[in-house]
Amino acid sequence: MNYIDVFLESLAAERGRSQTTLASYASDLRHADESIPGGLLGASASDVQKYLSNLNECATSIARHASALRGYYKFLMLEKIIQQNPTANLELPKRSQTLPKLLSVDEIELLISSAGDVHNATRLRAMMELVYASGLRVSELCELPMTANLGDKLLIHGKGAKERLVPMHERAQYALRKWLEIRGDNKSKYIFPGSGKTGHITRDGFFKILKKCAVLAGINPARVSPHVLRHSFASHLLAGGANLRAIQTMLGHEDISTTQIYTHVLPDKLRQTVQQHHPLAHTGENNK
Repeated sequence: MNYIDVFLESLAAERGRSQTTLASYASDLRHADESIPGGLLGASASDVQKYLSNLNECATSIARHASALRGYYKFLMLEKIIQQNPTANLELPKRSQTLPKLLSVDEIELLISSAGDVHNATRLRAMMELVYASGLRVSELCELPMTANLGDKLLIHGKGAKERLVPMHERAQYALRKWLEIRGDNKSKYIFPGSGKTGHITRDGFFKILKKCAVLAGINPARVSPHVLRHSFASHLLAGGANLRAIQTMLGHEDISTTQIYTHVLPDKLRQTVQQHHPLAHTGENNK
């Protein structure tokens, strides 16, 4: 029996994983199954550790491989197909980490202010305010349904069909209300409708307008993207003293170790404070 296929089917049926995630997991698991002598079913902890250490890939990619392996072996344990989990104490090999690009608070203000100089300025300002206020992924932002708006918060359907509530501060609420007034009785189910086949503004559409705003604001457009706004949201919250677990929840991260990257972009003094005193600061050391 091909247990990899069975595992992938369970991910799709029970956890609602996207086709992109399933394809990545399939590729990673099959590569590991072919690379480890004897395959995954007979692999020991040292076999898995050696396999990951020999991968000539970036830290993010290696972490994805490890995530796929952990999920697979957890499934095999639950199904009583194996007796020991070789990833139980897995440690990822150290790799240089690419830190997220950020904008300062002043640059964010300039960027949002520049929205007043472009077509559909009210819509664009609402979109930028929402990303920076709530840390939405660009796909989540563009595909926001009208039902997501709960007044002072948003109900987000994120990766893996998981729901999360994210707050909006008053300025973001105001920007959204202004846009909805202009949007009027548009019959689209999306907050930000579009004329294309998706029915909503596209990621590329938002990306291009954001680049134009960067130019108007005097910011190098290479430094600006929807993801940079999301990174800036998380980093500025952490610098302001927000709880790592709360930021993890708002970003929709499955693993706290993913959120911990933001401790590396803080000023030294703030970073030391987080590392020394935050109860979650070391919980991801063996799960990166």
